[in-house]
Amino acid sequence: MILLPGMAQTLKACFRRELLIGFRNRGDIANPLIFFLCMLVFIPLGISPDSQVLAPLAPGMIWVIALLATLLSLDRLFMTDYEDGSLEQMLLSGQPLYLTTLAKIWVHWMMTGLPLTLLSPLLARLMFLPSEAFAALVLSLLLGTAVLSFIGAIGAALTVALKRGGLLLSLIVMPLYVPALILGSGIVQNAVEGFDNQAYVALLAAYLLLCTMLAPLAAAAALRVSLDT
Repeated sequence: MILLPGMAQTLKACFRRELLIGFRNRGDIANPLIFFLCMLVFIPLGISPDSQVLAPLAPGMIWVIALLATLLSLDRLFMTDYEDGSLEQMLLSGQPLYLTTLAKIWVHWMMTGLPLTLLSPLLARLMFLPSEAFAALVLSLLLGTAVLSFIGAIGAALTVALKRGGLLLSLIVMPLYVPALILGSGIVQNAVEGFDNQAYVALLAAYLLLCTMLAPLAAAAALRVSLDT
């Protein structure tokens, strides 16, 4: 999608607004990080502290925990604007809802996926992941958590008007998360085993590009349907 000058200004304004709101709601940033940290601390205690046991599980386990941590924050993606009436005003303003949705998704990733990505090498040590796989882990999470935010936005938009829609949101987005989970953990596993990662990285990047183009459109349409009901 090509942005005209006026649309670029609108996107910039939406992005600044969402970023400001995100920093004001610091709990939305802290909750996924605390969950991510707690899970990676408790898993060695619950399974085994032996590196020979944890190291083979590390690629898939880290990715599953990152997926669940992202899912934990999705129900608030549109809920605040829905509760205070801002979402209806966005629909009535005549501005492209696609741009607002796109800004919300990118800010959500910056507040959840990016901190998880930056924290992942430190926490990977708790799972005894080999150090040569750290770069692959960061790359896979950098691409993959953005995919999770884009796909999750569709589920969040469909359930924004529902009370206690968290379970339904999970059921909607989980099947779409499977390719990202397979590709992301596969990148890390290939790095551990010394195999080439280019195919997995290319597929995950292509999946992110597809989600960037289509997910905001789907989420915007879902928001219109949710508010009409």
